[in-house]
Amino acid sequence: MSRMFIAATAALCLTASAAAAHVTLETREAPVNSTYKGVLRIGHGCDGAATRTVRVRIPEGVIAVKPSPKAGWTLTTTKGRYAKTYDYYGTPMSEGVTEITWTGGPLLDEHYDEFVFRARLTDSLKPGSVVYFPVVQECEKGVHRWIEIPAEGKSADDYKEPAPGVKLTPAQATH
Repeated sequence: MSRMFIAATAALCLTASAAAAHVTLETREAPVNSTYKGVLRIGHGCDGAATRTVRVRIPEGVIAVKPSPKAGWTLTTTKGRYAKTYDYYGTPMSEGVTEITWTGGPLLDEHYDEFVFRARLTDSLKPGSVVYFPVVQECEKGVHRWIEIPAEGKSADDYKEPAPGVKLTPAQATH
């Protein structure tokens, strides 16, 4: 094998390893004015320590949040007022879930798991933009704060602990 091939392969492995290290959302694009199934993927603990808590903050413009319970984990939600009132199928909504917390486990460092919620991406969100769901992952020893939201002109790859995000596409036509 050539040295160039080996170097390229090593660089690819390092890049893939770094990308896999982040908390991500399974579905990374979704239309505005739609129901979104958020699947947070947790691929590791904190420097070898097991994950005990996963907390996600719900951004403005995302409403009607319903988290999925997980066996072995305690599910709690924090509710609060939205910055504005949203139309939810003809019903005004001015408050709802603003944070979801799963506590328990443990999710060992060598294991992978998913934490799921459903939500409405309102038409107040703009197609072409990204909506971020900051996540705090607390472990038996240590914590990862996946809360970094890229500044304009930057991407998640520019940050050590980027928040998982969903790129918004135009609303789909309804019949």
